[in-house]
Amino acid sequence: MLRNFLIAAAMVIAIIVGLAVYFINGNPADLSIDEVSGTDPVIVDPEYEKVPTVGLLEPSGWAEGDKPLAAEGLTVARFAEGLDHPRAMLTLENGDVLVAETNSPPRKAEGLSGMVMEYFLDKVGAGVPSRNRIMLLRDADGDGLAEKRSVLLEGLNSPFGMIAHNGTLYVANTDALVSFPFETGQTKIEAKPVKLMDLPGGGNHWARNLALSPDGELLYISVGSASNIGENGMEAEEGRAAIYEFDIAAGKGVVFGSGIRNPTGLAFNPDSGELWTTVNERDMMGSDGPPDYLTNVPIGVNYGWPWIYWRFEYDGRVEEPMPPYLQEYVRYPEYALGAHVAPLGLVFAGEDALAPRFASGAFVARHGSWNRRPVSGYDVVFVGFDDRGNPKEELPVPVLTGFIDDGDAAHGRPAMLAWDKTGALLVSDDTGGVIWRVTGAKQP
Repeated sequence: MLRNFLIAAAMVIAIIVGLAVYFINGNPADLSIDEVSGTDPVIVDPEYEKVPTVGLLEPSGWAEGDKPLAAEGLTVARFAEGLDHPRAMLTLENGDVLVAETNSPPRKAEGLSGMVMEYFLDKVGAGVPSRNRIMLLRDADGDGLAEKRSVLLEGLNSPFGMIAHNGTLYVANTDALVSFPFETGQTKIEAKPVKLMDLPGGGNHWARNLALSPDGELLYISVGSASNIGENGMEAEEGRAAIYEFDIAAGKGVVFGSGIRNPTGLAFNPDSGELWTTVNERDMMGSDGPPDYLTNVPIGVNYGWPWIYWRFEYDGRVEEPMPPYLQEYVRYPEYALGAHVAPLGLVFAGEDALAPRFASGAFVARHGSWNRRPVSGYDVVFVGFDDRGNPKEELPVPVLTGFIDDGDAAHGRPAMLAWDKTGALLVSDDTGGVIWRVTGAKQP
């Protein structure tokens, strides 16, 4: 009896030690981020993981005077600090900047995977309660520092995307598109929200971003999937992993693009007039893939989630049968941003770009993921476009780095992007609680 007990105990200890070693070392990447980036990335064979590879950086914050590293010829400084998990931003006509202080709504950790994910979020500083409000920041004297702030809206439900248009402020809560009467210059909104459209709630990927069409008639709303690969059944994914088009005058919304696991950044390319998005791809397939991506969103497009990724690659873990017609309609993404970099913020360069080398293309904030060793992302990069409105073959160009603190912690995490009134680039740092302002020679 004692011998059997000792054998069983030794086996349990060996399993625990083995899991501990795996969590410490994981399944590290064989390829660099550059190799799985660009217009023709390396697509590796999947390494399906029962136990995920984990790369977590605990938040260390920013000491007074510390800041990220800007690319040569650029300068970075604090536009605002002391914010509570700032994410999406909106610059108004008068220069005021709206910032959503927000996070995931409360959700019950279901099963072992739910508890593990809750632990991961807490570990990297992403598990804080949502303040559910929109702050207004004002740089009244034009010195590049927001010296005034006020709570514009509160009592929201994990708000994210914002659009101000024709006397109305549109806000994407996690479960609904709502609107408020609003005029530029207001510092407080007392009106009750008007619900315009229900949005799928619950599950993972809670953020709902917004973009306004160039003609001002349509809103586009991003809705991520409720799970990694539809493991809870596709009924739970109804209306998810999609981008909606909402007709403001008609008050109706329809699915515009689908099969997009977690689209977050939304922006119109000023050269082509096309809608583009940043997409977080699936997890637990190894540190080298599949790549997250930047791509256009033509009407009716499908990028294959959960069955397909990168056009012809199949995810063998998905149990739900694939619709027979799907393969015919799936498109290649336009540009790989690297594996597990978690791209969020997206803005296109305009005439007031930071420098000539950043005059045509897109800026992307790579928030950083948990499912890769070594960790990736935690930066802002630039993707150059050609004169036809397509990404160039070149690799992403670093614009803002230095968020990682000596390899085992992170000062902050770049989340969303916006242009201020002068043409400077604003970067929200959610775990650092800072809005960074990146300037070039043209900006004061």
